[in-house]
Parts: sequence; C-alpha cells; structure tokens
Amino acid sequence: MNTALYIRVSTADQNAELQRRELAAYAARRGLTVIETFEDVASGAARNRPGLVRLLDACERGKVECVLVWKLDRFGRSLLDCLRNLELLEREKVRFVAVNQGLEFDRDNPTSRLLLHMLGAAAEFERELIRERVKSGLTRYQEDYADGLVGRTVHSRSGKDLEPHRPRKILDLEKIRRLRDEGLTIAVIAQRLGASEATVWRRIRSAQA
Repeated sequence: MNTALYIRVSTADQNAELQRRELAAYAARRGLTVIETFEDVASGAARNRPGLVRLLDACERGKVECVLVWKLDRFGRSLLDCLRNLELLEREKVRFVAVNQGLEFDRDNPTSRLLLHMLGAAAEFERELIRERVKSGLTRYQEDYADGLVGRTVHSRSGKDLEPHRPRKILDLEKIRRLRDEGLTIAVIAQRLGASEATVWRRIRSAQA
C-alpha cells in the first residue's frame, strides 16, 4: 500500500525526528511502502502549510493509499479543519492513521465511520462558536469604524484597517477546475490566480460541501 508520512512541528515543538522515527517504524511493522514524506514547520496559527497542501493534492491524484501522522492534531489547525481533511481522504478512499493515538480511519470500517460522525458533531459545535465570535468581532469593528476609532486606537487583525462590508474576492471555481484538468498543481494554480494555496483549497471544499 503506497503510504505517505505527514510531519508537522511548530517553532516551539521541534520533535520532527521523533515523529519521523515512529511513523517509519509503524510503516515497517505493517509492511507499508513509504513513497514520500511531507513536512511542515509552522505555528498553530499559521494558515499556509505547503506540505499538507501537496499531500492532499497527491491523495486527490490517486498517488497515495494511506496517510500516517503522529497525532490527530498534526493534521489540521482546528477540529473543523482536521475533519475537512479527513473527509477528503475518505472521499478518495485513502486510509488515515494517527499512530501515537491508535486512531484509524478507513472508509470500509464501521468504527471509523462512527468516529467521523462524532468528529463531525464536535466540528459543527466548533463551527458555531467560531461563527458567533466572528459575528461579534465584526459588529464591534463596525461600531469602532463608525466612531472613527479604526486606524487610531483600534486596528484590524490584518493591520490594513479597511472599511467593513467591502466586497470579498471570490475565486472562479470553473477556472480552478480547468487548470486542474490541465494537470496543474494547487500551488501553481494559486500562483496564477494570485491567491494562497489554502484559499484555493477552501474554494474547492466550499463547492464540494
């Protein structure tokens, strides 16, 4: 079974070699063929993870049949993000194993499907919490902007202090599909569209949802 290893460490948690050893040992015990190792070094807040993007792209192209990670939290920035990644693997019939926690997700395994449903319920709860926080933050920003505080004592997270309710840039899904059909990777597509790889992935996932 063609297997990919995914390793993620933060600047404060440099245990890449530990993850690499444990994942390789697990693959050897199970007789799995490791074809590539994908690795990211990022903080928990980092949005762009090129290693993960390349891994998901390889799974979509049928190059990977099994993904090994050290722990479940290595596979996403949040529970919701992790669930989306797992759903992509399930859709592509790719087996997923978090070796340090003994968690296995397999499309044909009833226990795996139950775990995915449980994660889905928890992710929906997390989604609602995020939605409420965003709504509350936007309302507060609008009030501060109307009071003339933005740019003086209050600043947006991006530091650009833009006017609220500005139009959002929406990527052309059909264009993304055409570029994918041409065999281009997500990284190249992102460059052509002037967007980040994570943004392209989110556009694809929103359409699939």
